[in-house]
Parts: sequence; C-alpha cells; structure tokens
Amino acid sequence: MSSTFSAQAQLDWQAGQLSARPAKPDQPPLPAGLHQLPGGGDDSLLLVPASAGDAALPLVVLLHGATSRPERVLTVLRENAERDGFLLLAPKSRDYSWDIIGGGFGPDVATLDRLLAEVFSRFEVDPARIALAGFSDGASYALSVGLVNGELFSRILAFSPGFLVPGRRRGRPAVFLSHGDADTVLPIQRCGRRIAAQLRADGYPLDYREFAGGHTVPAELATAAVRPLVAATG
Repeated sequence: MSSTFSAQAQLDWQAGQLSARPAKPDQPPLPAGLHQLPGGGDDSLLLVPASAGDAALPLVVLLHGATSRPERVLTVLRENAERDGFLLLAPKSRDYSWDIIGGGFGPDVATLDRLLAEVFSRFEVDPARIALAGFSDGASYALSVGLVNGELFSRILAFSPGFLVPGRRRGRPAVFLSHGDADTVLPIQRCGRRIAAQLRADGYPLDYREFAGGHTVPAELATAAVRPLVAATG
C-alpha cells in the first residue's frame, strides 16, 4: 500500500471526506486472527475471521466510545464477524475521543483513510457491503463521517449516539440506530429520538429501535444491525 495521499485528500480530511476505495488487492492477505495495522498507531485492530470465504468480503468499521479502546468495542460485533465472515476494523482515536469532539474533522479522518487503504490493499472487499459503525461517541462519529461518505458506506450502524454533525453529504446510506430508554449517559429523548427524527426528515432509510435498558448494545440488536450487510453471504 502506498502511504502517500494527495494534497487534495489531505484537504478533504478537514471536511470529513475519505479517499480510500476498494480495489484489486496488491498485497498478500493477512491470516485469520487479530492484527495491528500500519497507519493506525499501535492500537487500531483488524479482525480477520476464520470463516472468511474466497468471495469479496463485507467490511464493518467499528468506532469506540470516549475514553475507550478498540479491543473493548470489538466485543460488540466480534462474535458476529467470526460467525458471518466479515472483516471488522476498529480504529483508535488520537485523543480520548474522536477529532470532531474537539472542534473539527482532521487527524482521525486521516487515520481512518490510511487504515481503509491498508485493508483494501490486502483484501477484496465488496464495495456494496461496507458499513461504518460505532457506540456512544463512536456512534456520533460514525453518523457524522458516514453521511459525508455515503457513496463509500452503504450502511451506518449507530448504537446509542449523542449527536450528528452537519456536513456536505453524499450518497444515501441506510442507517440502523438503537438507543436504550433508560440511558443516563446520553438520554434517549435528546439523543436517539432527536437524531432519528432528523434522519427521517432528511429522507434516509432508517431502522430505529428503542430497547429497555441503559447505555449499552444488546447482542440481539448488534445482530440485527449487521444482518442486511451479511445476508448475501448466507
């Protein structure tokens, strides 16, 4: 993989725009297991499932919440990835949370672009089955970056988000959004319900699910979120 990005790509990062796209791999694939990837620091992780077949693979990028880490958020979808055979990429934010929390897009978009380029250089990824997912602050970031890059991400999975940053949007990705009715960290009335109403008003395909509980991701909702992405794989 080339580590060089154009000057335009570097400007695009400040608007939340990604330039990496699926292409014919030019590097050997990584074996099944958990891997650290160049371009994402020492903490960003890629799970390659043993169940991956020879066909083009789905990819889910999963973003952690504030003060959390990739290995913690991986537990949300790891069993699904192993069972259903999709790549699971978990980047690490540069700071305690994602760059937009500090005032604007930039370094974390750059990291995500480099990590995606690395994955695309090693695996044949199905361009119609790439999802950006996240929990808590990671869900807010997934919505914000995902809608800007809707021509890359066919699906956005937002588990208990807090907000949605406006930006120049592209494409029409489907959105799965879940929120607990007893969430005391990011209360559902001013977070999940408000975001769902905004997405509906903007015309995005939306699967919104409330559940009885707090700031968490029930296993059955994690499975429901990825089901459309992996349905074609069996």
